[in-house]
Amino acid sequence: MSAFSADDHRYMAQALALAERGRMTTQPNPRVGCVIVREGKVVGSGWHRIAGGAHAEVYALREAGADAKGATAYVTLEPCSHHGRTPPCCDALIEAGVGRVVAAMEDPNPRVAGSGLERLRAAGIETAVGLLKTEAEALNGGFAKRMRSGQPRVLLKLATSLDGRTAMASGESKWITSPAARRDVHRLRAEAGAMLTGIGTVLADDPSLTVREFPLPPPREQQPLRVVVDSDLRMSPEAAMLRLPGQTLIVCGNADEPRRLALREAGAEVVALPDDSGRVDLRRLMSHLAEREINDVMVEAGPTLGGALVQAGLVDELVIYQALHLMGHEGRPLLALSGLTSMAQRVPLALIDVKQIGPDLRVRVQCPAAPTGADEEG
Repeated sequence: MSAFSADDHRYMAQALALAERGRMTTQPNPRVGCVIVREGKVVGSGWHRIAGGAHAEVYALREAGADAKGATAYVTLEPCSHHGRTPPCCDALIEAGVGRVVAAMEDPNPRVAGSGLERLRAAGIETAVGLLKTEAEALNGGFAKRMRSGQPRVLLKLATSLDGRTAMASGESKWITSPAARRDVHRLRAEAGAMLTGIGTVLADDPSLTVREFPLPPPREQQPLRVVVDSDLRMSPEAAMLRLPGQTLIVCGNADEPRRLALREAGAEVVALPDDSGRVDLRRLMSHLAEREINDVMVEAGPTLGGALVQAGLVDELVIYQALHLMGHEGRPLLALSGLTSMAQRVPLALIDVKQIGPDLRVRVQCPAAPTGADEEG
């Protein structure tokens, strides 16, 4: 890796800030920004706005015009080298005559994976990669995971009291956290490709699972895909989410055809992904969502499904909104984690950050990739 100057860092930081502007609109594509610099002056900039639209490099080159010749292009992701919905960006950079391309990271897409940079080098363009790579990886964690593993990135959102309760013993849970925290939750929903919950939550709360308190920015209009884990198809065709804009996917195990037909007639898509016992196979579900080009899944569910996902090693991050009050030992727990009988079986977590949101705390922790327990629910 070549040494990068202070100017290189500054311009790549600008490109990353541009890429952030597509955080809620580019699914299933990655978020990408580009800054073109010639003789110490930014002559073009752009970001990828929406899947199917022009890529960041194209916007930047349009703005730069003839000034792109001999310039340096700072791109947060390796320029693509294949024909998708749009032509290869590396060809556009070559045609414009740029002299140098700095990429924050290689594209994890196997269709690119270094070939874009190779094509640029073959055309005589100087290339460098790895500048602010950690920041670029974090911006596209879901896309990178899907490309590398065939699984989406999974965030499990939890709302809890200071003593770790998610509801009173009666089931009452509205509202544990503040309006500010709930707005932050809707911001995370807007960044997700899918919202996932379990049938227990649907039967108890009849949730809508839509983005409401944080407006979806243009040009995006589509709500995240709503996914319900419902092994025995207990969901009612009258459920609130089936009457709302957007798609609802119900994932079952083994259930009779009349129930499937009734839900399909109500507007839901029904897919059977059973494990050997006839329950929903959660790992197959995540692979199915990745096949549907879902990068990021946000889970809002009860302790049973949440615990099953954690113990199956399918959760990448816990996002815990913690209210500064106490709800008592009879309240419902944060997660149902079976089989943990000794300190050696504790589930290790790594702190990402802690932030105050209104009167509440938001704690983000990284989950382990694997080991014990259940992989079914519903």
